[in-house]
Amino acid sequence: MKLKLLYTCIALTGLTASVFAQETVDAASVAKIREEGLNHSKVMEIAFNLTDVSGPRLAGSPGLKRAQDWAVNQLKEWGMANSKLEAWGKFGKGWEVQKNYAAITVPYYHAIIAIPKAWTPGTNGAIKGEVILVKADSLADLDKYKGNLAGKIVIFDTKPLTERTFKSDAARYTDEELDKMAAATMAPRGQRNNAFDPNSPAMTARRKMIAMRAAMTTFFVDQKVGLILSQGRGTDGTVFTTNGASYADTAKTVAPELETSSEDFQRILRLVKAGKKVELEADIKTEFFTNDLQGYNVVAEIPGTDKKLKDQVIMIGGHLDSWHAGTGATDNAAGSAVMMEAMRILKATGFKPKRTIRIALWSSEEQGLFGSRGYVAAHFGDPKTMALKPEQAKLDAYYNLDNGTGKIRGIYLQGDSAAGPLFKTWLEPFKDLGATTVTVSNTGGTDHQSFDAVGLPGFQFIQDAIDYGTRTHHSNQDTYDRLIEDDLKQAATIVASFVYNTSERKEMVPRKPLPTVAPPPPPAAPAKK
Repeated sequence: MKLKLLYTCIALTGLTASVFAQETVDAASVAKIREEGLNHSKVMEIAFNLTDVSGPRLAGSPGLKRAQDWAVNQLKEWGMANSKLEAWGKFGKGWEVQKNYAAITVPYYHAIIAIPKAWTPGTNGAIKGEVILVKADSLADLDKYKGNLAGKIVIFDTKPLTERTFKSDAARYTDEELDKMAAATMAPRGQRNNAFDPNSPAMTARRKMIAMRAAMTTFFVDQKVGLILSQGRGTDGTVFTTNGASYADTAKTVAPELETSSEDFQRILRLVKAGKKVELEADIKTEFFTNDLQGYNVVAEIPGTDKKLKDQVIMIGGHLDSWHAGTGATDNAAGSAVMMEAMRILKATGFKPKRTIRIALWSSEEQGLFGSRGYVAAHFGDPKTMALKPEQAKLDAYYNLDNGTGKIRGIYLQGDSAAGPLFKTWLEPFKDLGATTVTVSNTGGTDHQSFDAVGLPGFQFIQDAIDYGTRTHHSNQDTYDRLIEDDLKQAATIVASFVYNTSERKEMVPRKPLPTVAPPPPPAAPAKK
């Protein structure tokens, strides 16, 4: 019996290999896609409109709205059907910077590099004040500052960042690195990570830090602090920005706060610690928008033409929202522009897909994949209960791009090993463009995970990092100038080819087994007496 089962498995394995061996690529169609994508590209024009023209695209901001409206209209102009904004649920307040100036005035004049933290208020006009060093490890430590901080600029005793590096900012994957990715195997499911145990030392320390931060926020508002300076992550004038308050419409007021370049922050801190008087002037204006608290995605499609297959859908996408320090070029106007360009290529080549092709440009990815999670919940199912909707069975595959301006080097299978031979065949025509690698590995932090969570084939492409992690990701350096035109052309061409091949197959892309509903976390251990 065991021997017969073994022979049966061998036979099935051989059949599977034969099926994939018979998978072919229409060379003429790929050639048309390459010609349009590489020699008649509009990808940089798209990126220009999403960045320089639209401006920063923080979730809920006017800049994001400008980019969304432009994308909807442009997709319509190219002949896409059902081009629209689709609400995914409540987000919260919009916010934007309308004026930002800060400078040292004593002991001498020096304009500093500093960016308002997202969702923080402005200074209500120009202010001038002395910089006061605040040292507080407990609530009791704050008492000594009562009555002494009104109108002052607060700074904290923060350690300098790591020593200078002599490595280059930008890099591409080496052949050795790609070979290692291709050779990866699926890691076994590990035990529960104790770092997330609510009673672990790490979580206890985190709760203490959050509580202290909340108490200091309230204290500074009560004391009418003029401005807070915090040290931004980054070097050489680069500031990786964050938020300083919640976007929730019920969030409490906080004090104005600037995320300052490490060089300017440490200069000010050294002077203050040495007993030198430092004064700053600042004029910061920010505005909150509460007229529409909903979040929206941009959606458009090329309808399928095959009677049997047109109800099946292939989706491509990337998130359109960004942070506010730059214009979100590599994160993620690059991915959004590539996906829009892929749709344009397919229309320009006269392609009549068997299956429907749908693009989605997500919002609020930066706050927790909200746009894609809301879309998946509305159309495909709930990952918490694995209660699935009928549309879940009709989604063929979702392809995502969200790792900067670098060209595509391959694709992550997200554990869907059965799709590996298929994707290797589809990448074959792009060896000359550097795209060859298929890895079973997972990658995280972006919108394909929303699809994967409900058992859908959701994939992120492998991209050269360039200077994404070292210089542009969420920083004031993330601007149009950081985009590499040839890389974006290559990426859009490969995405368009993948979509074409997916549409024309007789069968859908293979799926992994459905995820199981996550078990509830174990009960917290009783407190020690």
